[in-house]
Amino acid sequence: MTHVSARLGALYVSVAATAWGTGGAAGSLLFQTGGLGPVGVSLWRYVIGAAFLVLLSRPAGRPALTGRTLVVGAGMAVYQTAYFAAIAHSGVAVATVVTMGATPLFTALGSRFLLKERLGRTALLALAAALAGLVLLTGESALSTQEAGAQGAGTPVLGVLLALTSAAGYAGVTLVSRRHRDDGGPEAAAIGGFVVAALCLAPFALAEGVLPEVSWTSATLLVYLGAVPTALAYGLFFRALTALRATTVSIISLGEAVGAALLGVALFGERLTPLAWAGCVLLLAAVAVLAARADAP
Repeated sequence: MTHVSARLGALYVSVAATAWGTGGAAGSLLFQTGGLGPVGVSLWRYVIGAAFLVLLSRPAGRPALTGRTLVVGAGMAVYQTAYFAAIAHSGVAVATVVTMGATPLFTALGSRFLLKERLGRTALLALAAALAGLVLLTGESALSTQEAGAQGAGTPVLGVLLALTSAAGYAGVTLVSRRHRDDGGPEAAAIGGFVVAALCLAPFALAEGVLPEVSWTSATLLVYLGAVPTALAYGLFFRALTALRATTVSIISLGEAVGAALLGVALFGERLTPLAWAGCVLLLAAVAVLAARADAP
C-alpha cells in the first residue's frame, strides 16, 4: 500500500467531506424524482459505490470477510439509517447538529481510551471552534424545528437519541478503521463495508420499495451518488485514516456541513442568516487550520 503523508491525508479527508456535502442534495433530489425512500437511496449508494470501487481497484485490493469488514459495514448501515430516522423525528437541522457535533466528541473519547491517541492543543481548539461554527450554522433552524416538534410534529427527544446513535456508529467506523488501518487496504475496506451495509439494509429497503422510477434524471443522480459521495469520498476517507489520528479526520469531516449548507442555498433556495454565515466561516477556519497543521501520530 502506498504511504500517505499527513498533509496528503488531510487533503484526502477535505475532499471527502466536500463530496459528502453533496450527498444530501443528491438524496433529496432522488426522493423527488426516483420514488425512493431513505433506506432505498442508502442501499443503492452502497451497491453502486461498491461496484465503482471493484472496477477501479486492483485485484489485490478486493475485500475479504473479516471482523473489521463486518463491524464497518454494520456501522455504516446503523449511522445512515439512524440519521435519516432522526431527520424524520426532529428535522434536518437538529439531526445534523447532534450527529455531526457528537461524532468528533465520541471519536476523541474513543481514540483516547481505545487507541491511546492524545489530542494536542491545536486539535482541541479546532474541535471547539468547529463545534461552535456548526451550532451557529444550524442553530436557528434547530430551534425552529424544536418549536415545531413541541407543537406535535415528530418526536424531538427520540430524534436526538437516534442522532446520537448515528454519531456513535460513525465514530465506531472511524475508530475500527484507524485501529486496523494496515489490514488489507483502504479500497478493500470501503468495498467490504459497502457490501455488508447493503446486505444489512436490503430487507428494510425491500419493505420500503427498492426499485427507482427510471428516468435520465434518477439514473444520473444514482450514478453520481454512488460514484462521488460514496466511492470517491469513502475511498479517500479510509486512505486518510492510514495517516491521521481518528479525531483529526472526524474534525476535518465537519466541513461537510458547510458544503451541504451552500448547496441548499444554491439549489433549493434556502437562506442563511448572518449568524449562519459566521458559523460557516468559523467552521471552515477551524478545518483549514487543522488541515494545514496535520501531523502524523
